[in-house]
Amino acid sequence: MDTEDLGLFGPGSVTWKVHEEPILIVAGLRSLYLQALHPRAMAGVAQNSNYRTDAWGRLVRTATYVGTTIYGTTAEAEAAGRRLRVRHARMRATDPFTGAEFRVDEPDLLRWVHITEVESFVSTARRAGLALTDDEVDGYYTEQRRSAALVGLDPDDVPGTAAEVADYYRDVRPQLRMTREAAETAVFLTAPPLPWKLSLPARVGLNLGPPRWAYFGIAATALGMLPPWALRLYGGLGLPTTALSADLSARALRLALAAVPRRYREGPLQQAAKERAARLTAA
Repeated sequence: MDTEDLGLFGPGSVTWKVHEEPILIVAGLRSLYLQALHPRAMAGVAQNSNYRTDAWGRLVRTATYVGTTIYGTTAEAEAAGRRLRVRHARMRATDPFTGAEFRVDEPDLLRWVHITEVESFVSTARRAGLALTDDEVDGYYTEQRRSAALVGLDPDDVPGTAAEVADYYRDVRPQLRMTREAAETAVFLTAPPLPWKLSLPARVGLNLGPPRWAYFGIAATALGMLPPWALRLYGGLGLPTTALSADLSARALRLALAAVPRRYREGPLQQAAKERAARLTAA
């Protein structure tokens, strides 16, 4: 096993440039709001996941998986993909409208989750102020076909440019709708239970301390950055200036996060990848 390769992407990739951005915490939440609008995808999560009772544990596991695919060695990324495929292969769910049972690893569902995730990452980073050319955006989508292959998708069946992503969204929109599960998930995403160390004592009643208000701000920004058609499915949340307000909030948050020392805003996987890249460059 090669423990010293640069992985699926590497320091010269658009992927590393995008995922250097701590603002992607907003992007991850945005992608979850989007994903909830697909009834079958939402049913697959609701019927197979303990996200309500272990929200933060699931978040950490998801972040670790994404971090491994972005910053791990090729062997580590492929091993993470195999584990995910094995887990998904065992999962079944029931269609909320037809009652038919389906596999959660159906290509259409995997494609929806992949596209909403990567589109959220690159669009959020760009709207928050990261300088990306149109060619770089297309390059990011093309590079992320490698991540799509890890979950079991044929890379040729995954959009590789911004135009292809836009076409995909146009084609899939008739399948999307607000269901009870989507609404409940959106409420949960907007006000989840905070980790106990961040919560105020029970005697204060509602947990509306600084961590809660900070999270509300992130959630509001993520919602405001949804495409207009997604906001309409959520009942027209927000004012006509929502998109502009969300962009300004994202830019302000990006500047604030940039002031945090790098050692605190870079995870161990990212730090290890940079150290590995430095060693390979010096060799």
